[in-house]
Amino acid sequence: MTVKQQDNLTVLIDDYNDPKDFADHLGRVIPQYFAEQNVVVDLTKYKDFSLAQLLHFLPVSNAHRAAKHSFVMVCTSVPVDDIPFEMVVVPTLQEAGDIIEMETIERDLGF
Repeated sequence: MTVKQQDNLTVLIDDYNDPKDFADHLGRVIPQYFAEQNVVVDLTKYKDFSLAQLLHFLPVSNAHRAAKHSFVMVCTSVPVDDIPFEMVVVPTLQEAGDIIEMETIERDLGF
């Protein structure tokens, strides 16, 4: 896994070729190493990514968001209409940063 630290977020990039293993790995390492950070998971390397593969990330997404931190995935191959409302998925890293900024402001305002 490649880790890129930016201003108010951490970008995690899969170095392997198995989304399910990556999701399982994130489920272990995020609570341990990134619990207090806003996380962006970059899945753009997967060109034929499916909704079923994306759903492997739902448990770690829900847990991290429940702890009042942002969890945004960057993916372009799953149609927006198919993505469950509980998941935050955007097509670019720039949009992921924008979402995290908005969510940070909402948390600061008490929403």
